[in-house]
Amino acid sequence: MRTAITGGAGFIGSHLVEHLLAAGDEVIVLDDLSTGRLENLKGVIGHRRFRFIEGSILDRATVDKAVAGADRVFHLAAAVGVNLIVDHPLESLRTNIHGTEVVLDSVLEAGASLLLASTSEIYGKNTSDSLSEESDRILGSALKSRWTYAAAKGIDEAFAHAYWRQFGLRVAIVRLFNTVGPRQTGRYGMVVPRLVRQALAGEPLTVYGDGHQTRCFSYVGDIVPAITRISEDERAYGNAYNLGGNHEISILALAERIVELVGSDSPITLVPYEQAYSEGYEDMRRRVPDNTKAFGLVGFDPKTTVDQIITNVAADNRTSNTADASRWKVILAS
Repeated sequence: MRTAITGGAGFIGSHLVEHLLAAGDEVIVLDDLSTGRLENLKGVIGHRRFRFIEGSILDRATVDKAVAGADRVFHLAAAVGVNLIVDHPLESLRTNIHGTEVVLDSVLEAGASLLLASTSEIYGKNTSDSLSEESDRILGSALKSRWTYAAAKGIDEAFAHAYWRQFGLRVAIVRLFNTVGPRQTGRYGMVVPRLVRQALAGEPLTVYGDGHQTRCFSYVGDIVPAITRISEDERAYGNAYNLGGNHEISILALAERIVELVGSDSPITLVPYEQAYSEGYEDMRRRVPDNTKAFGLVGFDPKTTVDQIITNVAADNRTSNTADASRWKVILAS
């Protein structure tokens, strides 16, 4: 197949690129490199079925160029990470709402199918035992930038569903729950790579709040095959699917496990939300996915444990080196 991926230089996107190339696809990546990194694509640079386009999803002409002739499109490009959303709410809204509308229009015109990557953030402060795709969204005040991302991704889903109903766009939605793995950076607030990096450096592990908030972490190696299978199943069109880990763990317990697994002597420090972010910041006390719907469609049943995730992220941090971005740009342009 000919596949286009927006945000393909990002953490998840780069793993998807490798997966699809291995399956025989021709892959075109569109990324503005605002959060994605050329280093993430170093394993595929020069591949005869790979092409990279640097540009923004806000630019219709660039998006059209990327999706032209594509059989399917994976829309992963977004402003992500708590730090980025809180610090740059306006840019995040524009990217996540207007950018998605541009992609939807372009994919519709190209006659391709679309896989829209959404997020567990849309459930907001709902602390149910397990969140199904029909669970209520409970968001905080619209005046708090903390909920900018959740609100925008909810609108993205509504747009996608409306394009399916009104225009027949073949679009499926996946809601990702705390996907983790090699190449993920902690620059924008992602907790696992941040805590792992601190532990390896012998720095205090900074846990925000009281540390008793819980999450279910999923491994990118489990997620990428699942979103690929969902994109290929016609029953998925017009629907949303949760994709998350099976093990609930508190952030404090996560930090303790990281210290033990990497053999660190680092202490664990609790940092108030107001100090980590800004006054009035709100967090979710609990977020647990119900994967029943995705299991029924494509057999999604993640097997990678939290310990394995930590070990893999630590190994990646130990071996990764800072890439010369200008060097990769020269190679990609050649």
